[in-house]
Amino acid sequence: MNILLINHFPLAGSGSGTYTKNLAVCLAERGHRVRIILPENTEDFDRIPGVELIPVYFSPEDGSTAPAGALPFNFPCFTTHPRSTFSFGDMRPEEIEAYIGSFKRALQGEITRDRPDVIHGQHIWILSSLASDEDIPLLITAHGTDLMGYDRWPDLRHFADHAVAASSAVITISRDNSALVEERFPDAKDKIIFMRNGYDPSVFYPEELQRESILGAYGMEPKDLCGRRIVIFAGKLTYAKGVDVLLEAVSTYEKIRSDTLTLIVGDGEEMAALRALAADLSLKTVHFLGNVDQDSLRKLYDVSDLAVVPSRKEAFGLVALEAMACGLPVIATDQGGLPDFVNDSVGALVLPEDPADLAAAVSRILDRLEGSEAGEWKSEIHYYARESYAQDRIIHELEELSEIITK
Repeated sequence: MNILLINHFPLAGSGSGTYTKNLAVCLAERGHRVRIILPENTEDFDRIPGVELIPVYFSPEDGSTAPAGALPFNFPCFTTHPRSTFSFGDMRPEEIEAYIGSFKRALQGEITRDRPDVIHGQHIWILSSLASDEDIPLLITAHGTDLMGYDRWPDLRHFADHAVAASSAVITISRDNSALVEERFPDAKDKIIFMRNGYDPSVFYPEELQRESILGAYGMEPKDLCGRRIVIFAGKLTYAKGVDVLLEAVSTYEKIRSDTLTLIVGDGEEMAALRALAADLSLKTVHFLGNVDQDSLRKLYDVSDLAVVPSRKEAFGLVALEAMACGLPVIATDQGGLPDFVNDSVGALVLPEDPADLAAAVSRILDRLEGSEAGEWKSEIHYYARESYAQDRIIHELEELSEIITK
């Protein structure tokens, strides 16, 4: 099958980017022709063997040289991206017009060059709306942030409404996501198809690594790591991710368990505020590591004991799944898509906005990890993720849907 994917974001730095990359890799390995139209603000981006990437270039915010022919602004976001703080709501009318024009040319150029059997748009938003005009079967995956944009910017809703109305199916990545899509697009109820999100098992897997070597690269001394239990958070540092709640919890559990270290992996608009909060709370065991690539994140998971996802809002929570693939128990908030796959057998669910509940769960899980069955439990967590959510185990669901809508 000839499949054309479109995303509003690069393939690294966002959940939808990782989702798109995971699908593309797996589909290409199974013999499909796969192309991706995506924004970029650098020519130095990672390529994917067997997948053709068609970038629409934008200008970076950091003053570095923009690629030739780049639009004179950065790629817009629903919240923020590690390489862009520019939002769809910040765009002037002429910028929206230029944005649409550039992606429309890229889309029509690929259709003319080699007409796809199906277009798979990421987000119920502008690019899916463009694709819906091309008389080619259209799948759209709702990622959650698109619904936030729908609520936040009413002037842009017509793009989403048009995309959904013209689509063949709308894929949702969690049961909560399904309900939210149906609430906003009730006429599309029969188009909504829940489909499990997947991770790349070639990227996230358990490996025995030397903790001192991995964490030493981030400036941590071996003497400070001896006998420690490591709690890790990974994600964008935005209000929705609840990292402030985690820091409040640290102020409790580091007193109960003085052997803990807490790693904060990622960057974002809340970084300065979170560092200030850590200082105000006099936290001694928190390390902010900044953005890392996926291989580095996997190694950090592999030397950690427990992952925490304290989100206020989370359409799915792929980072939780990736941590579980490395054998880590996960504590996540009981909201959004997280309860679909996080439960007591692989960690714990806690109340959002409740540092005390989170701190108690951290202490409880760390106690369990000191038991004689800890190794077996971590193996079971990895097996659960691998068997139920590895992309190569579930890609047939997308293939079957694509075949149905092209008949």
